[in-house]
Amino acid sequence: MKLLLIEDNPELAHWLASLLREQEFVVDHVADGDAADRLLRQAGYDVVLLDLNLPQLSGKAVLRRLRERGDTVPVIILTATASLDQKVICLEIGADDYLVKPFEARELVARIKALVRRQVPGKANDIGCGDLHYDFRTRQFTLAGTQLPLPPRERTLLETLMLKVGSTVTKQALIDSVFGLDEDASADAVDIYLHRLRKKLEGSEATIITLRGVGYLLRTRE
Repeated sequence: MKLLLIEDNPELAHWLASLLREQEFVVDHVADGDAADRLLRQAGYDVVLLDLNLPQLSGKAVLRRLRERGDTVPVIILTATASLDQKVICLEIGADDYLVKPFEARELVARIKALVRRQVPGKANDIGCGDLHYDFRTRQFTLAGTQLPLPPRERTLLETLMLKVGSTVTKQALIDSVFGLDEDASADAVDIYLHRLRKKLEGSEATIITLRGVGYLLRTRE
């Protein structure tokens, strides 16, 4: 899963980004509202973590612009303000969750998983594609009932396909899901990860289909 952290406090941003990367999330970070607004216009994320008191453009302004464009990406407000009026305003203009600093890391991770799960039909903790299953609680895959160990980037890529199971995912979306802003994105590397995943899925009921010029599709074998 790929997250966008919008936070202007450098110490807090570093702590949060490090914590989330330890949980094997891909994390991009920006420190002001204008940069966040520009990035959200061109890149896709699974969840946005948004501070309210930002330079250039406030967090509420970023959220308003996001929703006015019709972007439905889940947004968690991270703020030191516990005011009920502030919370109500943020929820009314499109926030999905509101978390007051300081907060427990485990709670933030659980809320991120819950928001992503809500985007999946059925909203269940388990997503299946034939005998390939993904557990939201552990973010682990099993194949025919046996745990499928995967390196972080292969797991992120398969996670992206599984969250869109039965739907086409563009190659650019796969590249974006695997690499952060501070990394050199590589289409060739994604091809290698896809090749490795296909090898690991050989003999299973799940397969990754290439739709030339369109993208990739995780589905059950015919």
